Amino acid sequence: MEIDNITSLATSLASAQTHDAVGIAVLKKAMDIGAANAEALIAALPEIATIISNLPPHLGRNVNTTA
Repeated sequence: MEIDNITSLATSLASAQTHDAVGIAVLKKAMDIGAANAEALIAALPEIATIISNLPPHLGRNVNTTA
């Protein structure tokens, strides 16, 4: 009876370790994809100098701190 319990425990531990390893691998892949998406979004942003140069001279130069 004890041998059956030990084998069952060993099998369930091995299964849990495999499950954890797969979960960690999927998490790492998802984080890599998220990082790549963030880099693509940052790269797609226009340059600040282009945005400011398109504004009329009276806009975008001062900040209203009393509003």
